[in-house]
Amino acid sequence: MPQTKTSIQLISELVEFDTTSRNSNLELIEYIKGYLEDFGLRSELVYDATGKKANLFATIGADDLGGVALSGHTDVVPVDGQNWFTDPYQISESDDRLYGRGTSDMKSFIAICLANVPQMIDLNLETPIHFAFSYDEEIGCVGVRTLLRELANRENKPRSCIIGEPTGMRVVRSHKGKISRRCSIHGLESHSGLAHIGVNAVEAAAEIIAFLKREARQFKNHGPFDEEFSPSYTTVHTGLVRGGTALNIVPKFCEFEAEIRHLPNDDPDEVWNRMHQYVESEILPEMQAVFPEARIDWEELSVIPALATSDDELLQVAQELSNTSGTACVSFGTEGGLFEEIGIPSVVCGPGHIDQAHKPNEFIEIAQIEKCEAFIDNLLEHLE
Repeated sequence: MPQTKTSIQLISELVEFDTTSRNSNLELIEYIKGYLEDFGLRSELVYDATGKKANLFATIGADDLGGVALSGHTDVVPVDGQNWFTDPYQISESDDRLYGRGTSDMKSFIAICLANVPQMIDLNLETPIHFAFSYDEEIGCVGVRTLLRELANRENKPRSCIIGEPTGMRVVRSHKGKISRRCSIHGLESHSGLAHIGVNAVEAAAEIIAFLKREARQFKNHGPFDEEFSPSYTTVHTGLVRGGTALNIVPKFCEFEAEIRHLPNDDPDEVWNRMHQYVESEILPEMQAVFPEARIDWEELSVIPALATSDDELLQVAQELSNTSGTACVSFGTEGGLFEEIGIPSVVCGPGHIDQAHKPNEFIEIAQIEKCEAFIDNLLEHLE
């Protein structure tokens, strides 16, 4: 019989793997696969195009029934430039908290699922539990899409899904969607003393960014609003700008990255369409009057669909399992909307708090771990 491990032991072991999105996650995935094999469970790995990253899908119980998927991502955000007072890849316990990268977002949920494998097996569950552990969630919910393509046409795909992102163990029924894009502006270099013969790519970028800022103000001041979200409106945000080489050179190139995080009922394409109309009518003609080859290119970086769970039974059961009443809406994105797109109703409920995620000295309270363990216990009782 394999050695059983506590949730905290497994959290410690999972955190030791540096699964920053730029790295492979295969060592962690192989660890989980081996852990499950010790209990006689088979895992299915779905790789990316490079073969250096993989999702893991495993079933406990009958594989010809729907069941419940417990979903979590294995990647974490970088620690670069952050001021950690401990080693981010070694668990440090202090004041009833566990510190380490991924403790809140979201290796603790995965560890708690794994710690309960022996109990899941012993109960001979009538309704199966599935593990769906993905890669590259942090860069746009990229990895899980390859797994969902595999599941989409299966007759026995999960009936429902619980996404274990950090919600303080509150049941989240809805979250905003996100679209992010990169804009590349190609102008013409010249000496800054002859700025009139150049096409300043940085200034063109600044005008487009200013347009997006006006759109952001419009949403903030005039809505539409949904007070269950914080903030209660769609947001438009520019996060990265790169351009120019020297002050006395008119820059020929600039690029920036912007995103829209939209309420479930808002159409983000309306913002992009207004912006493209502005660029085509105001920015490009002025650029091309000086340099006909000037252009502005757009690249889609990520699209994360909004989640708006309408499965009342799932919402009611999730509240009972978490011993909470009522549901919440959040502004961060998850893989839940992608599960919903292939017909798997989803809710978000997991240990930890999103305001600890992505920060230096990320932590999870042990009380949150205990609440999640109780949630899993209640789920298993519900499925017996």
